Amino acid sequence: MAFSLQLTVEPYQSGMRIDAFLSQQLRNFMPWQFQRLQDWNAIQVDHQPVDPRRRLRTGQLVRVELLTPPEQMYDPEDYPLSIIYEDPFLVVVDKSPGVIAHPTSSMQSGTLCHFLQSHFDRQTPVKGLIRPGIVHRLDRETSGLLIIAKTHFAHRQLVDAFEHSRVSKTYVALLDGVPADTQGTIDLPIGQDHLGSKVLMSTRPEARNAKPAKTHWELLRTFGSHSLVAARPVTGRNHQIRVHFAALGHPLVGDEFYEARGRFKPSARNS
Repeated sequence: MAFSLQLTVEPYQSGMRIDAFLSQQLRNFMPWQFQRLQDWNAIQVDHQPVDPRRRLRTGQLVRVELLTPPEQMYDPEDYPLSIIYEDPFLVVVDKSPGVIAHPTSSMQSGTLCHFLQSHFDRQTPVKGLIRPGIVHRLDRETSGLLIIAKTHFAHRQLVDAFEHSRVSKTYVALLDGVPADTQGTIDLPIGQDHLGSKVLMSTRPEARNAKPAKTHWELLRTFGSHSLVAARPVTGRNHQIRVHFAALGHPLVGDEFYEARGRFKPSARNS
């Protein structure tokens, strides 16, 4: 299936080269993809093969044949997203609890990516031109802000920023019990559950493929036998905050998997 795109050069775009013009329209395309489209004569200006050296003029018609569909397209699904911020490069969404960020083998619809695809498709003349670029994740039952890239460039920059700890994240968690201290650092490696679960993580010495993990935390207030803490993970391991506080003896209230001291709930082994 070919994706045909027709665009009119606006006054503010007059004088642009074709590659700069298309970079504004096809934000997920890389330079080599533009070159391939030119080599295949898939770009026309006023029904003529494009000359990459010439500048565009106001009112010219640019036609692009995308010979292959955009990769990793998600079927758009309408959902009332809570968008906190958006610009041409990224969007910040307040993810609701119960929503997963991207499709998995067991869930191929109803994810944040599907909801965002619907939102992005309303911004472009052809569906799939902007696709959600997942930069970081939140667990299904965790609510909070997610930064989603809208371009390859933004995705690379954001991933690099997260990997090199140039982005700080703070989580608010309700714990079972009250920690003895008012603040601290949990510095325990996290690996996969040694009994073979693909889901569960553990701080136990026998955990497989364990990697360093560190979480700073601060007590905010107490509610009888429960406490509210601010957690600031230095690393980004799977289930890090949940596993670390369970290891501390104060699992998150309502956690379906992790109990105090790394003990798993009976139902978790079958998940």
